Amino acid sequence: MVPKPLFHLPLLFLVLFFSSKTESLRFELESGGTKCISESIHNNAMTVGTYSVVNHNEGHPLPDSHKVTVKVTSAFGNNYHQADAVQAGKFAFYASESGDHVACFSAAEHNPKVILTVEFVWKSGVQAKDWSTVAKKGQVDVMELEVKKLIESANEIYKEMSYIRARVATVAPQDLF
Repeated sequence: MVPKPLFHLPLLFLVLFFSSKTESLRFELESGGTKCISESIHNNAMTVGTYSVVNHNEGHPLPDSHKVTVKVTSAFGNNYHQADAVQAGKFAFYASESGDHVACFSAAEHNPKVILTVEFVWKSGVQAKDWSTVAKKGQVDVMELEVKKLIESANEIYKEMSYIRARVATVAPQDLF
């Protein structure tokens, strides 16, 4: 039997290239309001997040009314991070269970109403690792670092596929696959 050519390899590289780009999310939060953002995270996956209230008046400090309360929880209610009345913060943890994890941002009630702009970055899995420090600490060359990234990405894709198959198996009849 002749082995199949690796025609899926370029597709994998494209997926990895485009999926490695991380951008921040900006949203508005009215005083007295709450907004929640969820992220599906696997068991034992590393996740990191940063958040800050945007200062639209550069050169001037943010007023006390521009503070948020942040709470990050798992699908089962485990609390991973909580910060009260802050203007910025960070969190990092290894998920102890798979499922949708939620980050909720709340602003205290003010009269008159205040609109806050919050910038939020949430990374998990391969994107949560700081590869630049890995390269500095290990004194590895650029190609070896890229191979490590690809191996880690392939492992994450495998975990994701296994997770999806398990979820589909619980919903769909076995004879479809």
